[in-house]
Amino acid sequence: MGNSALKSHLETSQKTGVFQLTSKGLQEFPEELQKLAANLRTVDLSANKIEVLPAAVGNFLQLKSLTLNANRLAELPAEIGKLKKLETLSLNGNRIQQLPPTLGQLRALRTLNLSGNQISEFPPGLGTLRHLDLLDLSRNKIRSVPAAVSELQTIELNLNQNQISVLSGDVSLCPRLKVLRLEENCLELSSIPQSVLGGSQVSLFSVEGNLFEVKDLRDLEGYEKVRTTFCHAPFRACGR
Repeated sequence: MGNSALKSHLETSQKTGVFQLTSKGLQEFPEELQKLAANLRTVDLSANKIEVLPAAVGNFLQLKSLTLNANRLAELPAEIGKLKKLETLSLNGNRIQQLPPTLGQLRALRTLNLSGNQISEFPPGLGTLRHLDLLDLSRNKIRSVPAAVSELQTIELNLNQNQISVLSGDVSLCPRLKVLRLEENCLELSSIPQSVLGGSQVSLFSVEGNLFEVKDLRDLEGYEKVRTTFCHAPFRACGR
């Protein structure tokens, strides 16, 4: 991309507070954006080839939405925790394996999209995100949902297309959780905690494509209290 075109984008962003530059083959986070750090509210650099999110991203203190879908990020800098006004962080389709502890400092965050990365363990420390509406961890490599999940404040938790075979009953303790998606995982019927069906706030429980027939849930106590989905999702292979 030529300097003149980038300059034009920067001039527009100076006025609007929005910088969007997608599918341009960018290999680095544009250093020139630093000049606009004081007033940018939205940045979208999706579908590029960015491998590193610089520590300087912590200077964008007015940022409300940061989208870097379909890049090549392997990690996030600790400085991302400085973005106190950030409401949407979308990092689908990268190579992220784990999250920095400082992510829990994003107290204004409402949407956290991490679908299609390489996360193998359920991320700890997200219970401080008390305004979270959606946590999307679908299409990763997570094998179990630990008891610490009870700290989550999210309304929707998407864990579709992982490798989950263990689901802690403490998920039923999530105070705001209404939608729990676990399609195409490795769950046995015996792995479904009764508390999720009968003792939680969950009203939509999506489990098609696991190691049991969804209709068999009808025999479990509490089934009538939740709505389950019956879409015909393709079965996900579970390594055994």
